[in-house]
Amino acid sequence: MRAVNGLEQMRAVLSAALACGINHLETAPAYGPAEGFLGEALRLLAVPRPALVITSKLLPGVPLEQGQLQLRDCLARLGVKRLDNLAVHGLNLPEHLGWALGGEGSELLRWALGEGLVGQVGFSSHGDNDLIEAALASGRFGFCSLHLHLFDPQRLPLAQAALAAGLGVLAISPADKGGRLYDPPAELVGDCQPHHPLELAYRFLLAQGISSLSLGAAAPGDLDWAKRLAGAIEPLGASERAALEQLERRAAERLGAERCGQCRACLPCPNEVPIPELLRLRNLALGHGMGAFARERYNLIGRAGHWWETLNASACQRCGDCLPRCPHGLAIPDLLADTHARLVEAPRRRLWG
Repeated sequence: MRAVNGLEQMRAVLSAALACGINHLETAPAYGPAEGFLGEALRLLAVPRPALVITSKLLPGVPLEQGQLQLRDCLARLGVKRLDNLAVHGLNLPEHLGWALGGEGSELLRWALGEGLVGQVGFSSHGDNDLIEAALASGRFGFCSLHLHLFDPQRLPLAQAALAAGLGVLAISPADKGGRLYDPPAELVGDCQPHHPLELAYRFLLAQGISSLSLGAAAPGDLDWAKRLAGAIEPLGASERAALEQLERRAAERLGAERCGQCRACLPCPNEVPIPELLRLRNLALGHGMGAFARERYNLIGRAGHWWETLNASACQRCGDCLPRCPHGLAIPDLLADTHARLVEAPRRRLWG
């Protein structure tokens, strides 16, 4: 999705990926020209089709005939007769799940499988845990792509349940969405010693059994850690466990009694403020010096539709409903106000949309 500046960029990234043992390529029509560039690069490099696992995605909600046309266009751009994996791209709302299970989406997925155009169907989701759990429990999907990050592990139980049930699990962007770990602040580098933050994040997920990590490479150098960690799926070693403990300890020291434990007991908020997610960003900004990442994510709120939160901390009405439910006795309205003051800034343009 990031090698979109021209065919030569995509060709260089793809060549580097293949050289370090990567065989799973994931793209989507929604990623601008990426899918077309990928298809051209595959032809130029003459990559044998059996050597690859290819995934593409279709946005939910399209009518059956339109979805059929979109899938055929995907295949044509990629220059293949069959996708290994077809995902519902952004199963983020209950109506998206309804479309996939009982509407025209269900017909589309059944048709794609029946025609032999795809090997299996799955979904990516930026939705809440209840929605993801319902999708996994439906029995309709063979794989899922979820936000699973060292600094946001709340969906790991869902991922592990999916793995135990035989589904494939892909972690969405652990380098970028996981905290801009390719460009870590000095505090975070120190907290993760003797490991690089991105190395530790990748190893954390691999050791949890996550079967695929999406890397979002824009240049061959973005794959350096993938090359170094090829095959590194063994349990965490002593130095890695010590680094994770150090990471936790230093954040606790910096945040003190204001650290949000992410237990989610404060929910539901009468004003639908996503309290845990907002205080997670505050934890990262103050606990690990990850202010740039926290501000970037905070200022996407309300600007990304169903792909991200819609309300920021300014929506708190100080009703106090959350206060007696917090097991840590946090002054949540005050912390939300502080979060807004620290993180709000002029919004930036999204990569997509």
